[in-house]
Amino acid sequence: MAPVKLLKCPEVADILSVSKATAYLLVRDGTIPSVRFGGKSVRVRPEDLEAFIEKNKTSDTSMVIPA
Repeated sequence: MAPVKLLKCPEVADILSVSKATAYLLVRDGTIPSVRFGGKSVRVRPEDLEAFIEKNKTSDTSMVIPA
């Protein structure tokens, strides 16, 4: 089995362009599934983060900058 790169919450925050606190909240409340190790270590599988992004995509084009 190939090793899996798990993401730390600060990495999730960078990918989503949100604060670390927001990333931790999304993980803590289960909005983004996570894997816990020991007491406080939390990691996110890249495929779970991708699924979260896909699920929360919006088709709102009001933010599109005209060419």
